[in-house]
Amino acid sequence: MSSHPIRRDSPCSATLSVFLSYITMSMSDSLNRRTLLRSTGAIAAAGLLAGCSGDGGGDATESATDDEMTESATDSGGSSMEASDEVAEYLGETSNFDGTVADMTGQDTVTVTVGSEANGGAFGYDPAAVQISSGTTVEFEWTGNGGTHNVKSEGDGPLDSGGAVDTEGVEYEHTFESSGTFRYYCTPHESLGMKGAIVVE
Repeated sequence: MSSHPIRRDSPCSATLSVFLSYITMSMSDSLNRRTLLRSTGAIAAAGLLAGCSGDGGGDATESATDDEMTESATDSGGSSMEASDEVAEYLGETSNFDGTVADMTGQDTVTVTVGSEANGGAFGYDPAAVQISSGTTVEFEWTGNGGTHNVKSEGDGPLDSGGAVDTEGVEYEHTFESSGTFRYYCTPHESLGMKGAIVVE
């Protein structure tokens, strides 16, 4: 990760000056409970300064390179993009949906975890929303947590894993040949928000 000097006229410069003055003052005090607590608070404030490492041109919190952003974009290994209104509305009550769609385009096979932590227990699909290319196979892999789960399309979509099961491993897969947005849910846990969406380009 690259670092950039803090400009003297930035808000972070003033914060850093106050922090350094406080540390200097604290070092001259005798070590007691109050000094220890104040120093701990000052150290915590230093953590907030990590967001102040801009290069002076533009937003002060802008410090990550394109490579760093790609590496940390999603836990699923790809980047992400803002969800369409259709997906955002459908997944609005799903606790592990953050308003983005994991971009997994260009992959032959993508795995969606069934029974991931969400909605107050192991009642989620992970990722909640994913974008794939036409011809991609999505494997639904059960965790064995949260009771019985299944995968069922909303409306007349193509997904139907059958009855709900509580096993571990890949229990169902589907290859998406046509483009569109495919919404699905877990029959026993739909009311808890166990829903997902697959966007096929």
